[in-house]
Formats: sequence, C-alpha cells, structure tokens
Amino acid sequence: MAAQNRKIVDVLDGKTVSPPPLWLMRQAGRYLPEYRATRAAAGSFLDLCYSPELATEVTLQPIRRYGFDAAILFSDILVIPDALKRNVRFEEGHGPRLDPIDVDGILALEGEGVANHLQPVIEAVGRIRAALPGETALLGFCGAPWTVATYMIAGHGTPDQAPARLFAYREPEAFARLLDILADLSADYLVAQIDAGADAVQIFDSWAGVLGEKEFADYAVRPVRRIIDSVKSRRPQARIIAFAKGAGLLLKSYRQDTRADAIGLDWSVPLSFAADLQKEGPVQGNLDPMRVVAGGKALDDGIDAILQVLGNGPLIFNLGHGITPQADPDNVTRLVARVRGESR
Repeated sequence: MAAQNRKIVDVLDGKTVSPPPLWLMRQAGRYLPEYRATRAAAGSFLDLCYSPELATEVTLQPIRRYGFDAAILFSDILVIPDALKRNVRFEEGHGPRLDPIDVDGILALEGEGVANHLQPVIEAVGRIRAALPGETALLGFCGAPWTVATYMIAGHGTPDQAPARLFAYREPEAFARLLDILADLSADYLVAQIDAGADAVQIFDSWAGVLGEKEFADYAVRPVRRIIDSVKSRRPQARIIAFAKGAGLLLKSYRQDTRADAIGLDWSVPLSFAADLQKEGPVQGNLDPMRVVAGGKALDDGIDAILQVLGNGPLIFNLGHGITPQADPDNVTRLVARVRGESR
C-alpha cells in the first residue's frame, strides 16, 4: 500500500480524517506485559535498542494488541550521545546516566563512526516497515538538540535542567557548537530512518518548557529548524512532527519558525489555544497520560473533549506525553475504541 494511503500521512499532508488516526507516545513500554518479557530477555535497555530483532518485536507489540494507525521505532533519544562515546547507561531506578561533557569535550567531538554505530537502529526500521500492515504508518524519531544537550552536560536529568542553562550562559560559543553538532548528526540520522522506510519522523524536545523566550528561540527553535531544513533539503517529501513539551504560548510561532509539518501538544495546552494552532496546520495530542491511568469517566471525558474541539480539523490523536508504566492495558483498549467511535 502506498504511503499516501496511510491515515497519519494524510493528516500530516493537511487533510482531516474522521475518526482521527491515533498512536501513543511510548506505546511500546513497561505497561505491556509482553514488553516487560522482551525487555528482561534483552539484558540492558541499550541492548534492546541496538538489537534489530528485539527492537522490531517490541515496536510491533502494541500494533498487534491495539491496531494503532502508526508504529514508532523503539529506540531512545540518547543513542546519538552514546554514538559520540559519552558512556550512556541506564540505571534501574535512576534513569539515564552519561559522562558529563565540558568545553574541551565539546571541542573534541567528532561525528566519525556515528552512522556505523547507529546502523542496527536503521536495520530495525527496515525490518519494522517490512513487518507492518500496509495501512500502518511507521514513525522514526530523534531527540531535539536542546533536550539531548541537557543530559550530556549534567550527565543525567534534573528537574529544571539548571546545569545546561547555566552552561549555556557561561559558555555560549561552546554550547552553540554542541547544539549544531547534535542538529547535524540528528538530521543525518532522520534521513537514514526515512530512507529505511519511515513515513514520518518526530523530534522530541522534552525539556523545552524550562526555557525563557530568548533561550527558546536560540536553543529550541534554531537547532530544530536546522534539522528540518537539512532533512527537507535532501528528502523534500519528508514529513516532520515537532514536539516541544511545556512550550506554552511559545508554540504560537513554533510551526512557522521551525517549518515543522505538525506540532505535538502536551496536556497543559488549552484546547482553545490548540484550536487556534490547528488553523495553521496539523496538531497532535494531547490527552493527559494520567487519564489513561485513571480510566473510566476521566478517560472518556478527556477523549471526548479533544475530539469535540479538534476532531473537525487535521488531528493525530495522541497523549500529551508518554504513556506511564502504571497505565492499565485495558484502558488503552477503551481509548482506542472511543477515539474510533466504537464505544460511544
């Protein structure tokens, strides 16, 4: 089946599809018992990301269970710093850990060997596309340079990413260089995913919400625009979703400034504001993940509100951030049925 017959691709091209297509961020994850079994068999988390066979399996698990309109490559935003030899590891109960980078480390960074390091991920993209139903879109992704840089500088996640913000103020030239390196490597990575079979890609800027207005322009908008311009100069047909979590009113010009085809919305974005953003093009989101944990009326009411306000325009139904491990798989079944009008 041609890519243009996939519903999410239609929405990204500006069309309104009813009912709207849906997928969920982190739809392959710890809330699914089949994922937990595969994860246990893989060894480490990165071993799972770098095994084309196992990454394909966990990517397909939620498609088999729920029939989502898109699969998203199972990987992690930190594979690029891992390819840059920053000693990425995932510690149980603590999340990602890296060797913190300083100015000298930034000046020493080079991209040689990165593409080869990421080749198992690209192989997984091809395997997933071959195994998916024809009508199901495949999404690739990368982390936005700002978000990836916050982990590289602090060596771990922090509540307000103060180490990266402070570093950017004290060492603006080195920080700009780091963002440019990450943007260029990310663009190459996304092009490789598209060439391997991804119908669209998403750029995750999970920590955009900690930035002030000028910093958002410099650290979030400019590098994402650099990625998108680079990808589209080489692959004009590329469709790109940009997700700047917590950006709030700064989303007003985000689509235009980055040239993204669609913008992802977190759950804090008011639906009235989302409707204004939708007038300019496709939006994706934005159900609170806690509603999926709560289930019942809370889940139904949240779904219905989004469909009522955004359902008559180009919408990809999704959560406002990743599904949590506490979510009941049966609540996801309920979500899918309700979005598709099968339970109302």
